[in-house]
Amino acid sequence: MHIAFFEVKAWEKDFLKEKLKKYQLTFFTEPLSEKNIVKAKQADIVSVLIYSHITDHMLSSLPKLKMLLTRSTGYDHIDVAACRKRGITVCNIPSYGESTVAEHTFALILALSRKITKAYAQSLNNDFSLEGLQGFDLKEKTLGVMGTGRIGLEVIRIAKGFGMNVLAYDMYPQENLAQTLDFHYCSLDQLLKNSDIITLHVPYNKETHHLINKNTLQKVKRGDLLINTARGAVVDTEALITALRSGRLAGAGLDVLEGEECLKEENHSDKKYLKKIKQLKTLLGMDNVIITPHIAFYSKEAVERRLQVIVENIVGFIAGREQNVVK
Repeated sequence: MHIAFFEVKAWEKDFLKEKLKKYQLTFFTEPLSEKNIVKAKQADIVSVLIYSHITDHMLSSLPKLKMLLTRSTGYDHIDVAACRKRGITVCNIPSYGESTVAEHTFALILALSRKITKAYAQSLNNDFSLEGLQGFDLKEKTLGVMGTGRIGLEVIRIAKGFGMNVLAYDMYPQENLAQTLDFHYCSLDQLLKNSDIITLHVPYNKETHHLINKNTLQKVKRGDLLINTARGAVVDTEALITALRSGRLAGAGLDVLEGEECLKEENHSDKKYLKKIKQLKTLLGMDNVIITPHIAFYSKEAVERRLQVIVENIVGFIAGREQNVVK
């Protein structure tokens, strides 16, 4: 059994080699792409992360492939329908970092609400004045949670600990949990209109592409904060920049960026790359915007949990006990 891992870090290799010593393993630091697809040609199982965009055309070059494992919760970078037609099982890691991402969400909220980065920058310049550093309490503010899956629910639990009111929007509301955790489901328009802070925890798909856009941002309460630890393309970046410049939004905390995969390629002749670089520079130049490099999942504990589930997914598949199969 030949297993090929792409987008692998050095510290992951030792764990995987130890746990999967029975099998032939190959490791590559780069994403799997059209350019390097030959590296996976002999693989029975391929494991990737979110910067490997797996298309139907790429799958045609992988005749031996039986299982495709993404080491992430989201799987919008994989053509699942094409895999299904070819009899390839697709698995993900549905649960390993809900508390981790939820905690990072509040790290961004608190950094904005208490102007932590601005205060730190001033202190580095020996400026210890209070000018421009007044923040606000989270207690009794309304948090709008878009998406009440595992991460969204963990965010709600933390929010209640801060004494916040919570509104939630989800295509599939869980009213029993709303009663237990003391939050209220409402329409998207109601959430936008009545929240002080909006945080995104929806999967990325056709329905959620640019869910936050020019029209939806016009509906938010002026002076809101927007937090995104979901997927970059849930937010229309141009509309976000406009809303920040106009004061419609008072700030944004972004762990993900639209087109962030372009930023890793450094293709200076590509118009899409140049546009994203320009947008990134604009956002980085705003003192009411905090950007982290897609690290909401990246805690010691979450990484260890993810690696364990990766091994369980592979061993289970080989033994005929499939788990975490994407439907």
